[in-house]
Amino acid sequence: MADEQEISIQQQLSLQILLSNRIVKSAKEAESSKSECTELSLLLHQLIELLVSLARLATTIPAAAFYDRPFRRVTFDLSKTLQRAFTLTRRCKHRKSAKNVIRSMFSISTSADVDKVSILLKTSIADLKWLHAVYDFNSGSFNISLPPMACNDPILAWVWSYIVVLHMGSMKERTDAAQELAAIALINDRNKKIIIDENGIGPLLKLLKESVTGEAQIAAATALFNLGNSRDRVRLIANNDNHGVSTIVKLLFEMPPMSVLVELVSLIWGMAEFDDVVKEEFGRQNVVRPLVTLLGMDSEDEVKKEEPKRTNSMHSVVLMNRQITRNVSGSVYGNSKSLNYGNRWDKEREREMESPEVKLKLKENCAMALWKLVKGSLLNGKKIMETKGLLVLAKIIEKEKGVLQINCLMTVMELAAVAEYNGELRRTAFKPNSPVAKAVLDQLLRVINEDKDPHLLIPAIRAIGCLARTFPAKEARIIEPLVALLGNGNGEVVREVALALGKFVRPDNFNCFEHSKAVAEFDGVAKLVELLRANKGSQFHVLLLLCYLAIHAGDNKAFEQAQVLSVFDGDTRHTLGQYPDLCDLFAKARQHLILYQAQAGALV
Repeated sequence: MADEQEISIQQQLSLQILLSNRIVKSAKEAESSKSECTELSLLLHQLIELLVSLARLATTIPAAAFYDRPFRRVTFDLSKTLQRAFTLTRRCKHRKSAKNVIRSMFSISTSADVDKVSILLKTSIADLKWLHAVYDFNSGSFNISLPPMACNDPILAWVWSYIVVLHMGSMKERTDAAQELAAIALINDRNKKIIIDENGIGPLLKLLKESVTGEAQIAAATALFNLGNSRDRVRLIANNDNHGVSTIVKLLFEMPPMSVLVELVSLIWGMAEFDDVVKEEFGRQNVVRPLVTLLGMDSEDEVKKEEPKRTNSMHSVVLMNRQITRNVSGSVYGNSKSLNYGNRWDKEREREMESPEVKLKLKENCAMALWKLVKGSLLNGKKIMETKGLLVLAKIIEKEKGVLQINCLMTVMELAAVAEYNGELRRTAFKPNSPVAKAVLDQLLRVINEDKDPHLLIPAIRAIGCLARTFPAKEARIIEPLVALLGNGNGEVVREVALALGKFVRPDNFNCFEHSKAVAEFDGVAKLVELLRANKGSQFHVLLLLCYLAIHAGDNKAFEQAQVLSVFDGDTRHTLGQYPDLCDLFAKARQHLILYQAQAGALV
C-alpha cells in the first residue's frame, strides 16, 4: 500500500488496465479449464471498461478537490486480485499430457481457484461501480450505497462517501455531509477515529472557513465538536493544515449569526477542555476578547457606569472589539466601505432579532468557554483582566440565574485559583480596594450569604479561599458567613468551607493569627468539634483547620468551652490513624492547648 501511494491514481489505473489486458490474452491461450477462463475474460472486459471510465473521471477532478483514499483502497485490493488472476491463467496455459500426469491431478483444484478468482473479480467490479457512483457528481444524485468491500465495516464506506462530498459537492451537499459525519461521530469513539484517520478534519475546517451559509458553518462546527473529545483528537484539529485554532478565532471575530456563534463557541470550550496546549494557543490568538464582548453584549451600559474612568474602560473595549470586527469583515467581504458598512449593520440587526433563547445559550457557552480557557492558564487569566471581563462576570452573577450564573461563578473561581499561585495576577485582579475586585467580592459574598444551592455555593467558597491572602486582618464580613456554613447539611459544602478557612489560618497567610481569632469569635471552634464528634465527611480538613486554630488562637475560651482537648484525646484517634501526616501538627496543637489552659488555670 505504501508503494502505491507514491504513484498517482491515473498511473495506478493505467497499470491495472494493462495488466487486465495481459490477463485476457493469457486466458485466451489457456489449454486447461477453458470455459472457466472464458468466464474470467468476460469479467475482465467489464473490469477494463470500468477502469477506463474511472481513469477519465479522475482526470476531470481538480487535484485540490481529489480525495483519493477510497480510490487507493479499491485499487489496492484490485491489484491483489489481478495478480492472482494472472498467476492462474498462466497455469492454465500448460497442456495436459501423458508426460505431465501430475499437472492433471491439479485440474480440479485449478477449477476451484478459477471460481474463487471469479468471485473476487465480481467483487472488484462492484467496488469500482460504487467508486464511480460516489465520484460522478454529474449524475445528479449522491450515492450512499455500500460496496462489497464494506460489508464488514459499513461505517468506513459512509465516511468515505461523505468526505468525498465535502471535497467536491455543492454547498447544500457539503452541509448535509457534515451533518451526517456529526451524527456518525456522536455514536462512539471508533467512528470518530475512522473519520479522523480518513482525513475528515481538513474538509470540515475548510467548510467552516469558506462557507457563506450559517447552516453549513453550524454543521461543520458541530461535527468538529463531536470529534474533539480527547486531547489527541483536539490537537489534530488544532494542528491541521487548515490551521484549526486561527480559523475558529478568525470566524469568531467576524461575528457570524448568533446561531453559528453558539456552535462555534461550543467548539472553543470543547477544545480548551481537553488540551492545555490548544488552550494556550487560543489565548495567543486573543480569543478571550470577543468572548467577553459577546458575554456582556446586553450589559454594556451598566458595566460602563461601574467602570472607573480610564482610557481602557469596558466601553472602549467594546468599541475596540467592534472596530476589529469591522476590519476583519472588510478583509472577508471586500474593500468597498459602503458594502462593509451595510454588512455590519445587517449583522447587528440580525443579532437584535435573535430569540432570547439563542442569546441566552450563546452567553452560557461564552461563560463556559471562559471557564475552560482560564482554568490553569495564567495567559488567559491576564487576557480576562485586560478586557475588564471581571466586571461583566460580576454583573451577570448578580442579575442572572441558572446555568449562565453557574458558568460565570466557575470562571471567577478558576481565575482566583490561578491568582492564588501568581502574586502579580492576584494583586492586579483582586486588589481589595479595586472597584473591580470589590464588585466581584460583593457577588461572591452575596451568593454565600443568600444561596443554598451547592452548585453556586461551592465555586463561590473556593474562590474566596483562593484569595485568602489578599484580605486584610479584620475582614469579618468574609470570615463570619464562611463559619456559618460549617453547619450546612451538605457534606461537600462543609468540606469546601473547611478548605477555604484553612487557607485563611495557615502559617503562610500573613494574617493567620487575626483570621484564627475571628473564626473562634464567630463560634467556629464549637462547630468544628460538632463535626468531629458526628464523624461526618471531611474529617481531615476539619481536624487540620482545628489544629491551626489551636496553634494560632488556642488562648480563646472557646477551646475550653468546646472541650477540644477531650476531643483531641478521644474522638480524633481514628482520624489520625487514617491520616498519619497530621500527627506532628496535631501534637503541636494539643501541646499549645495544654499550655494555654494550664496558664489560664494558674491565673484563676
